[in-house]
Amino acid sequence: MAPEVLKKNYDEKCDVWACGVTLYNMLSGEQPFKGKTSEERLLNILEGRYKFDGSVWKKVSKEAKEFIKKLLNVDVKGRYSAEEALNDPWISKFTTVEDCEAIEQEALMNLKSFRVSDFPTNKQ
Repeated sequence: MAPEVLKKNYDEKCDVWACGVTLYNMLSGEQPFKGKTSEERLLNILEGRYKFDGSVWKKVSKEAKEFIKKLLNVDVKGRYSAEEALNDPWISKFTTVEDCEAIEQEALMNLKSFRVSDFPTNKQ
């Protein structure tokens, strides 16, 4: 959860923060904000304290780490917007317009075929 959510004053950039947390987790298999207690973890979130330590981060590019830093910037004004994130060099390096168009088409097809009735409910 983004620091500004904890302060109950947030906008869409809290979703960018969530993307940063998710990417950190995907690349390392760990959560970025650690602590022995919930209070310690929350303090680390509020202060933006995380590390790229451990052997797994030696295999992650500098560009990927810089991207995460821009997503997990505690200063909302300095944090990437969604558009800025999409235009980051690390993202641009691995995507093409054709990739994005294919993903958009696939996402649209998935949304069209999505049905809430496909999910089990607790009703018996």
